[in-house]
Amino acid sequence: MNPPTATLPVVVIGAGPIGLAAAAHLVERGLEPLVLEAGVGAGSAVREWSHVRLFSTWAEVVDPAAEKLLAPTGWVKPDGATYPTGGDWAQRYLQPLADVLGDKVRFGARVTGVSRLGRDRVVDADRERQPFTVRLVHADGAEERITARAVIDASGTWASPGPLGADGLPALGERAAADRISYRVPDLRDDAVRARYAGRRTAVIGSGASAFTALAQLADLAADAPGTHAAWILRRGISGSTFGGGEADQLPARGALGLAAKAAVDDGYADAVTGFRTDAIERDADGRLVLVAEDGRRLDPVDEVIALTGFRPDLTFLTELRLGLDERLQAPVELAPLIDPNVHSCGTVYPHGVGELSHPEKGVHLVGMKSYGRAPTFLAMTGYEQVRSIAAALAGDHAAATRVELTLPETGVCGGAGLFDEPEAAQADGGGCCATPGTLQIGVGAPAASGGC
Repeated sequence: MNPPTATLPVVVIGAGPIGLAAAAHLVERGLEPLVLEAGVGAGSAVREWSHVRLFSTWAEVVDPAAEKLLAPTGWVKPDGATYPTGGDWAQRYLQPLADVLGDKVRFGARVTGVSRLGRDRVVDADRERQPFTVRLVHADGAEERITARAVIDASGTWASPGPLGADGLPALGERAAADRISYRVPDLRDDAVRARYAGRRTAVIGSGASAFTALAQLADLAADAPGTHAAWILRRGISGSTFGGGEADQLPARGALGLAAKAAVDDGYADAVTGFRTDAIERDADGRLVLVAEDGRRLDPVDEVIALTGFRPDLTFLTELRLGLDERLQAPVELAPLIDPNVHSCGTVYPHGVGELSHPEKGVHLVGMKSYGRAPTFLAMTGYEQVRSIAAALAGDHAAATRVELTLPETGVCGGAGLFDEPEAAQADGGGCCATPGTLQIGVGAPAASGGC
């Protein structure tokens, strides 16, 4: 790196948990970070699911370098054995961390493009000697260009939820039905939101931790509001791993989340509809929504749809950079084989660092949820290890950069956040991964899913 470039800041995009941790590690290494956040405060995306409880404890969601920055300020570390909500995480940790970083964090600054100064994606000549140029728009509409020695993109995937369509595209009629579709776990503490689902039939589409959370919350609502019911839509069949790792999960709250979802089905608050790949959404004569599968099957009408089909990275502002991304996951090519759900179960998360997160464009790194592309297996601890390694590499400490300093828990459902303190329920019996598509109720006296691989 040429001397003028070396004096520039490292731009970090996003003031969420991983972006702020990146800044803390850069400060620890004597490097100057500049965090650009589109929202008005730290953890803007986290605050949007402030009602949801994490399945990781406080001890697992506080970054060590960040804790060192906070300690001299009189910050009181929360009890490491307890579980924060998203709101707790933002208010008691992320905002104080941003406050400590001071003018190293800018809010209301939305990044609209990243490139090399004077070099578009095509130009080779002297490319690596040029600093990065970061274009941003402030809340008042004013534009600015910042030059940087390196760029760490921790902008996450929250703003890009997956659509209903099983082909990755919006289902026919999905946009027209937008007034009845939510892509987030609803906050049933809000009276208006609660009224939207109380006494109504809701389709919950998805098979991860967010879907588990929604099912458990709707089951709780049904106890107070008769007539509340869920149709749980799965693209695959019911199997022994459908509800996660249960009591075998090394993150107990993550296992309990799956068991809470199973209890919602077992207790009759939800019907599981398997092998259903949504192709279209139609309205019936009463204005209710009818989901239509690609094989032509039609479900009974529902009043609302909660689509929890994962997230995807927004790469639009990185198009002038030379990124090496896997063609399936849109994750870095070296990382993708370690997290590919086509190959690995969700039961193992692999710690990794700068080696797996590097691109043909040297000096740019996608971290956090964004680094996982469309894979659902991310944990905060993984992101903290990522930025520790990257900061070490930027500081020239290659031994530390290549060293793995993290051991992660295995088994169970790895992605998302959810409930943790629901009553325990029995673990799912073994079932086949190849169950025939159909609609079934799993409960007392109901037939269990069957099949074999």
